[in-house]
Amino acid sequence: MAIAMLQQTVGGTLQLLSNSGTHCNVGNRSVRLLPKGFKLEVEFPKRAIYSSGKRKLNVIQASTSQTSVVGPLLAPSSSDTLDSHMKPNEVALILIRHGESLWNEKNLFTGCVDVPLTNKGVEEAIEAGHRISSIPVDMIYTSSLIRAQMTAMLAMTQHRRKKVPIILHNEDERARAWSKIYSEDTIEQSIPVITSWKLNERMYGELQGLNKQETADKFGHEKVHEWRRSYDIPPPNGESLEMCAQRAVAYFRDNIEPQLLSGKNILISAHGNSLRSIIMYLDKLTSQEVITLELSTGIPMLYIFKEGKFIRRGSPVAPTEAGVYAYTRRSRPQKEKQETLH
Repeated sequence: MAIAMLQQTVGGTLQLLSNSGTHCNVGNRSVRLLPKGFKLEVEFPKRAIYSSGKRKLNVIQASTSQTSVVGPLLAPSSSDTLDSHMKPNEVALILIRHGESLWNEKNLFTGCVDVPLTNKGVEEAIEAGHRISSIPVDMIYTSSLIRAQMTAMLAMTQHRRKKVPIILHNEDERARAWSKIYSEDTIEQSIPVITSWKLNERMYGELQGLNKQETADKFGHEKVHEWRRSYDIPPPNGESLEMCAQRAVAYFRDNIEPQLLSGKNILISAHGNSLRSIIMYLDKLTSQEVITLELSTGIPMLYIFKEGKFIRRGSPVAPTEAGVYAYTRRSRPQKEKQETLH
């Protein structure tokens, strides 16, 4: 790394002394410092930025009788990653609702119908991958539906570790034998992907494939809202959120939580209602709180699992998304005080 010293002279100029080649921006001037040490003087503006590689220093002008104040900015370098700051007894749990699907775009009830992503959904999945690219991932869980699987696979193409997500096929003995990997090195560079229908979207019964607006016009907005947003009232021949939560939370407790306890960092790519159910369990929400919870497509949510407790950390490497957590007015202030967002 280039070693540089910044000094302000009495005459109001900035001196940069360097013993290695680097690049420097001062005000609107751009210069390159040669490998051999030398002194450069330029006019000193109110603020200037000195950069070496990907790290930046904030230079604040002091009075002419003082030395300039130089302090580090929080700019990530290639080694400045979340996992380097995670403590040994902490593991990551990432939740991602799949990107926009073709039926989301058409405003149709999708439920357990297996519909792929739109182009926008693909872009959302890739953007989600950028956001979690520095968070360690050891195992991936998805639903059995293609939109959740596409989201996980596309997100992992952006991960800095460049490990390959591989769907495990345990349907029968032949499926296991035919998909076996015989290279230990290849296994080491892979991430197992486990699929389960128990993480599927809530089954919408006789509403699946219907246009949401037309259904509301036919049955009434209040009735459709009751089917969609109540906790324990299912649509005709479908699942309520309570029924969806029973299978999703049971699967999380029986299969995913033991992996977290063993020290594995987990990514779950699933659906609005199955993830709402899991968040209800993680955040200890009531049935009234969870029905007001909305998750945006393609926005990853990060939890830290530490000493048997889940600590929500919001959406990583991005501003907080207002649409991710939408509590009722009564419950929201209390929840916001409890959480730490980064």
